[in-house]
Amino acid sequence: MITELRRLLALQQRPGLENNSGPLPLGIPAIDEVLGGGLLRGALHEIAAPGEPHIAAAAGFALGLAGHEEKRRTVFWIAEEMALAESGAPHGAGLEAIGLAPERLVMVSGAHRRDLLWAMEEALRSRAVGAVIGEMRGGRIDEVAVRRLSLAAADSGALGLLLRATPPNDASTAATRWIVGAAPSVTSQCPGAPRFVAHLARNRYGPLGSWILEWSDSDERFILPTHAQPVAAPALNRSHRQVA
Repeated sequence: MITELRRLLALQQRPGLENNSGPLPLGIPAIDEVLGGGLLRGALHEIAAPGEPHIAAAAGFALGLAGHEEKRRTVFWIAEEMALAESGAPHGAGLEAIGLAPERLVMVSGAHRRDLLWAMEEALRSRAVGAVIGEMRGGRIDEVAVRRLSLAAADSGALGLLLRATPPNDASTAATRWIVGAAPSVTSQCPGAPRFVAHLARNRYGPLGSWILEWSDSDERFILPTHAQPVAAPALNRSHRQVA
């Protein structure tokens, strides 16, 4: 009873609830419970790759969350020009695969960090926007700027996602901070379902945790895989042998 009361009190203290935005359930009870019902709408969340090789996985995680938002609302992807030059832009087939219709996505690029933050804030204030993803490379973000993004998301009830190439070590007013990388698929046929190692490194309203997630095409959402840990698959260039 005491635990439930604390959870309810924490929900009442969250920003953005005045818009009746509420949490966005991921549909995974273990994670939704840690998040107090789901990922908080009307708030800013940080998603970082553990390193440059994993930026595609972190971007896929962000897109999966954005696509899980209300299906009719627009999603903004705002990126620094350097980020687009190094990682490229989302591809239509990839967007479809992660559950986000390409026509829902609006792409914006900015030459400087200040342009990215300004465009994110303007997009977050629009009530026609369901989610805003801001992709940036290394470097610190001004604490005031992050606070402004959080307030803009709270005003509209939109989901703000700040995508970073490496784990930041700066203080932040974001509701959560995730470190997301790629995990091996478990399949005898390639390619297998995309898998992600998701580590909740910061949660302003609850505990932390780590999970291996798999994208389900049939459900169009993240699920916990049947095998919690990857297992070795048979070599594709060798015949199967029976072992007595």
